[in-house]
Amino acid sequence: MKNRLPYKTLITNVALILIVVVVSAVTFIPQPTLPSYGNGTLKAVYNGDRSKPNVSLMFNVYENADIVDKIATLLENRKLTATFFVGGCWADDNELTLKRLVNGGHEIANHGYFHKDHKKLSYKQNEQEISLTGKIITALCGAKPNLFAPPSGSYGDNTLLSANDLGYTVVMWSKDTIDWRDKNVETIIKRATNGTSNGDLILMHPKEHTLKALPQILDYFEKTGLKQVPVSQNINYQEIQ
Repeated sequence: MKNRLPYKTLITNVALILIVVVVSAVTFIPQPTLPSYGNGTLKAVYNGDRSKPNVSLMFNVYENADIVDKIATLLENRKLTATFFVGGCWADDNELTLKRLVNGGHEIANHGYFHKDHKKLSYKQNEQEISLTGKIITALCGAKPNLFAPPSGSYGDNTLLSANDLGYTVVMWSKDTIDWRDKNVETIIKRATNGTSNGDLILMHPKEHTLKALPQILDYFEKTGLKQVPVSQNINYQEIQ
């Protein structure tokens, strides 16, 4: 009579074989690749059209709805509009402010739902953060955003891929006021105006000191012949760094 493996040992060996087969199959699942964009790969936008005298103040919003409202009013009093990249969880709690921005002619863009580090997220997780925020914005105020600013400027290939598949352009900045950290009004003014040139995207947040700095920043733009416009009007999609 031939020797046979004990029943438990046989089952264990079969299970191990199945695991190896499954792992091998997963290993060879094709992964998404970056679509081509012009002569290179899909990338984030860091500036607008350098040939036109436009600049864009871009506000990343997860707080201070009252200051958001005051910033919008200040801009509108000068017949100007800007782009507000709003967080989904903020939008959920501030429907009236969101509608107020839309009614004021401002551009609403996407800043993810929970302010996560998108560079560390999978394709699916990036997709969920961006898609959910977009759907909430549309449901609350009717706007359909197509620009996405990754929180803290952190993004990776999965971010670019998922954003592209959802119809979004990933937007960074060319000048950062760092107003979330530094509260000095003069410092904010200098960072927004020193060396400012055509096509600059200037990152700001709804802070009290930022609101106080805005009149002088806008005065500087006017004096130097620069026009404040929403990001979508500034961006030249043929000049992606």
